[in-house]
Amino acid sequence: MGAGVMQKQGGGSRRRRRGKSAAMAEINVTPFVDVMLVLLIIFMVAAPLLTVGVPVELPKTAANALPTEQEEPLTITLTADGRTMIMNTETAEAELIPRLTAIAAERTSRKVFLRADGAIPYQRVAQVMGALNAGGFNEIGLVTDTDGPSMNGN
Repeated sequence: MGAGVMQKQGGGSRRRRRGKSAAMAEINVTPFVDVMLVLLIIFMVAAPLLTVGVPVELPKTAANALPTEQEEPLTITLTADGRTMIMNTETAEAELIPRLTAIAAERTSRKVFLRADGAIPYQRVAQVMGALNAGGFNEIGLVTDTDGPSMNGN
């Protein structure tokens, strides 16, 4: 990439000799820096796209966002059309508790985030919360959008 050939400069001889050249020991870092900057830009653009992508219309509240953790949190999503998703995988209602129990056995954290569309009945949300508790997850966080109406009228 950046290796070249330097001529040895002899004592008084001005003639160049074939085969007596030494390799240049300098590294050209400009192409390396260019590649690293391009990769940095690619990762900066791609990182926000790696979130859980089940589209739901979350209710808006005045609550603050929870701090992030080391382990990726388990996310359960209830869609407006009645589907139940564990992360991005659709799960039947009868399989929910056995799958949650198996997942709880593999994870160190008992925290789970429940994303429910604002159009579904609260009874369905309560039933899924009960299934989460029966499956071994006792730290349930309800996911909402921020900047919604607060109880003080704002």
